[in-house]
Amino acid sequence: MHQQRFSGPIRPADLDRSDDAQAIVTLLNAYAEDAMGAGEPLSEEVQDRLVPALRRVPDHLVLLACDGENAVGLAICFQGFSTFRARPLLNIHDLAVLPSHRRRGVATALLAAIEAEARRRDCCKLTLEVREDNPRAEALYRALGFGAGSAGERSVQYRFMEKRLVSSA
Repeated sequence: MHQQRFSGPIRPADLDRSDDAQAIVTLLNAYAEDAMGAGEPLSEEVQDRLVPALRRVPDHLVLLACDGENAVGLAICFQGFSTFRARPLLNIHDLAVLPSHRRRGVATALLAAIEAEARRRDCCKLTLEVREDNPRAEALYRALGFGAGSAGERSVQYRFMEKRLVSSA
């Protein structure tokens, strides 16, 4: 079956618009519920805090992919800094597409828009993490030029690790 290719606009989310704020929460929650996310919905507390907290993060980039009036894809990125290159970098923290719109080029369009913004910001690289058990996403990222990092001339593979901290609040 031939899927229609995504041709809708990719635009920065306006975190002060209630419809954009709701779209961000809805899309991120759909991602969280997916098996490639956490497999469960975001808590009500997180849903309530998400957009106000994003507003306070400097140099964030939140993009929405729209099909008509409906947001069907989301990218949340944060600018960091590469000390080895003395230039900014852009980390793709979340990339989510509604199941009904997957395999239509939405993620590819979001990644192209992210790269364009990273170039505008004079970033030296884009970074992201992908789960080992998500070969479809990894194949997309590799097809778009993502791969192992480098240390000088050597190729090195990084593994994302975390230590969760219990909130004191």
